[in-house]
Parts: sequence; structure tokens; C-alpha cells
Amino acid sequence: MNGASREALEAARERLDALADNTSVDAAALAGDLASVTGLFDREVGLRRVLTDPAQQGEQKAGLVARLLTGQVSGEAVDLVSGMVRSRWSASRDLVDAVEELADSADLIAAERAGGLDAVEDELFRFARIVATSPQLRASLAARNNEPGAVAARAGLVSDLLGGRTHEVTQRLVVRLVERPRGRSLEAGLDALSTLAAARRGRSVAVVTTAVPLSDQQRERLGGALARLYGRPIQLNLDVDPAVVGGISVRVGDEVIHGTVADRLEDVSRRLAG
Repeated sequence: MNGASREALEAARERLDALADNTSVDAAALAGDLASVTGLFDREVGLRRVLTDPAQQGEQKAGLVARLLTGQVSGEAVDLVSGMVRSRWSASRDLVDAVEELADSADLIAAERAGGLDAVEDELFRFARIVATSPQLRASLAARNNEPGAVAARAGLVSDLLGGRTHEVTQRLVVRLVERPRGRSLEAGLDALSTLAAARRGRSVAVVTTAVPLSDQQRERLGGALARLYGRPIQLNLDVDPAVVGGISVRVGDEVIHGTVADRLEDVSRRLAG
């Protein structure tokens, strides 16, 4: 997102965090309500264009949201979305992306309250690795057939794979992703969820691929070196691939650092060795 949309999303995040401070708010139910709104806005292109039209007054757009959603979702969800449409958006699609992010964040808040955020973050990463190494599973879950039966089959497959084996929030997040990928690849969607979970804990995610497993001491040193490099805490998601170039590869967001080509990683390597 750029410009106005980024500012609008940040304001929406702050409003969600304010709601999260009120423990009487059912975060999981709020997540479901916001997911329903995401589906509505995704389907109704004309509606989201009206709701992001800068020529329309914010209060008018908020009033339209209230008329459409009151009685269909919770008052908290209505208030959140009403606040969002009062803001200025650079593109109508950005509004849908933002509501979807708030839905996922609300589920992560539910996991956090239950003491399960660490588990959800780890499970999302591990499931992404399973998908990456199983072409058949990836093809089954990433199918673009949006017929109700096909969508239900994808959701059912996720439930069979994760049900009873992972935190319930992990299952809900992945089910929503395969039900409504919204043009993203499955890998990109899982990566976005992992990043969102890490951000909930105030950290960034570094996907670290090494030729051999790292010791606990090496993990600690690498995490510290990357935190100093990026100026913020870094969550390490570790993978092993004997074919990795230079013995180590680190991806933080869109930036990939290979051990043989990046001067900055030399410092990390020295710290690991020292």
C-alpha cells in the first residue's frame, strides 16, 4: 500500500488494538465478522468503489456501512469498518486488503490472549514448509475453482490436516486463506500470515536456510546479529537445505541475503564463528 492507504491502514490497526485492550470483546468472533465483511467487499466491486470514493463525504460512507452491516455483524465490527471508510484510500482494493488484515489480526489477538501466539506463528511456518515440499498438496489447496463444492473441499482438506494437531487459530487462518486466496499464491498467503503473527509480537521474520542445522548458540548469535543489522527484534524461522548457496541464506521481507554475495552477512558469519 502507498500514501493515503498506508496511513488509513495504520489508523485501523490502532483502532483494533484499542478494542483488543477491552477483554470483553470476543476477538475470535470479531475476526469472523471482519472476514465476512472482507468477502462482501471482495465480491461487490461497486460497493467498495463507493466506499473509497474521495468525492463522497466520510460520514455518508460510514452511514452506508452502518445500514448494510448493522444486525449482520457485531457492533465492534461495524464501528471498525465505519472508521475505515471515513479514511482516504489510494485504491478501492486496498480497503479489502485492510479489512482482511484486521480479521487475521483479530484471530491472532485471540491466540495471544490464550497464550498460543508462539504456537500459531511456528505452526504457520511449518505448514508453509510442508506445502513447499509437497507439489500435490500445494496443487490441491491452491486450486482456483471457486465453485462452492470445490471451496468446501479445500477447507475440509485443511481441517483434516490441521484439526486437533494445531492451535484452532492456525486452522482458521489457513482455512480462510484457501477458501478466499484473492489472487495470491498459497505460499505468499502463508508468508503474509507468518509475518503478521511476528509483527503482533513486535518482531520481524527472517527465513533462514542453512546447509546444516544451527546449534542453539548459533541461532542466538544469528538472531542478535540480525537484530542489530535491522534495528529491531527478529524472529528466526529455520530451514535446512544442503544445496543452499554459501551455506546460509537469510530472507527478511523482500530482501534476500546470500552468504557468498553479501558483505553484511560476512559480519553475521563472523559472529556465528566467534
